[in-house]
Amino acid sequence: MRVSASLTRIIGLANVVVVTVAIIGLSLLPTGARPHAKPQAGAKPQDTVPAPTLTPVGQPPGIVATPEFARQVGANELGKVPVLMYHRLLRKRMASLDRTPDQLMKELEKLAKRGYVPITAAEFAAGDIHVPAGKFPVVLTFDDGHPSHFALDVNGNPAPDTAVAVIQDVAARYPGFRPVATFWVNKEPFGLRDHASQAAALRWLTEHGYEVANHTWGHANLRALKRKRVREQIVRLERLFKKLGAPSSTTMALPYGALPRDKKAARTGSWDGSRYDFSGVFLAGAEPSLSPYAKNFDRGAIQRIQSNGKAGECRKWCSQYWLEWLDKHPGERYVSDGDPDRISMPEELQGNIVAKRGLQVIVY
Repeated sequence: MRVSASLTRIIGLANVVVVTVAIIGLSLLPTGARPHAKPQAGAKPQDTVPAPTLTPVGQPPGIVATPEFARQVGANELGKVPVLMYHRLLRKRMASLDRTPDQLMKELEKLAKRGYVPITAAEFAAGDIHVPAGKFPVVLTFDDGHPSHFALDVNGNPAPDTAVAVIQDVAARYPGFRPVATFWVNKEPFGLRDHASQAAALRWLTEHGYEVANHTWGHANLRALKRKRVREQIVRLERLFKKLGAPSSTTMALPYGALPRDKKAARTGSWDGSRYDFSGVFLAGAEPSLSPYAKNFDRGAIQRIQSNGKAGECRKWCSQYWLEWLDKHPGERYVSDGDPDRISMPEELQGNIVAKRGLQVIVY
């Protein structure tokens, strides 16, 4: 269908107006709130890199990214993304992997203040990233389907101090912080043993935008199993999801972070007539993940970061360290252009994008 010259000029002028308004809005932001502001010498990262306040002047839905707009918001969609890994939430921690509800709350509040927007593991692995311009995606993941992750109270609301209750609370207080996360579960999701309760739990979560996906039937160490048993562990859980009326998984997390000897068996295969094919397989990990658009992104072994402080072995490998590192190195972080149909990046990074991605590339 042809567009008249007059209509073309009108559309062009509309785009210029939108971009100009966005740029003017950015120029009015306080200096400390602009993207990639340099921290003052001697200041702590958490005190010098406030959350970007780009939402009011970000691109409205349906507006196409341009090189000028991408430059103004510092878009870098080949940057690193923190995929945070949580296990049990206990009021009194019993193991190094445990976190308290208060620790989870404080970490999520910091993420919200800094401009991070949660997406699910499925969205991340598929490269389906819908985050406002100038904001940063973060993936919240919870392993093992522990009762502390999700339960409903007598009124049908998330029980206090569960992961979902904390996420919902933070999202209610920080507009723009999406209340979504990924829960990788085993054969008794959230400690529930009867199918009716399991089905109700999975239904509530998926209807509210959460992802529930595969962590194997019995939390098996896949490295120790033959390929047939690896596939059985995965398929049996997929069959449970089907029985419960839940969607099949598009991602899975490796128990103990252990890949099977046949690495491909974790991502795709079949057992007893049932097939699986995941868009992403997640490690236990120790660093932020590459962008799903990057050449070296390995969807069969996606890195994660353990949620924890900086003591002991977490001195350089857990969430506090890496979130501070990303604050200090903003050029390394994934920054959205607000347009899910285009990938924006600085010119010097254009050689790192995966070929034939199918999305238009914006370089500035």
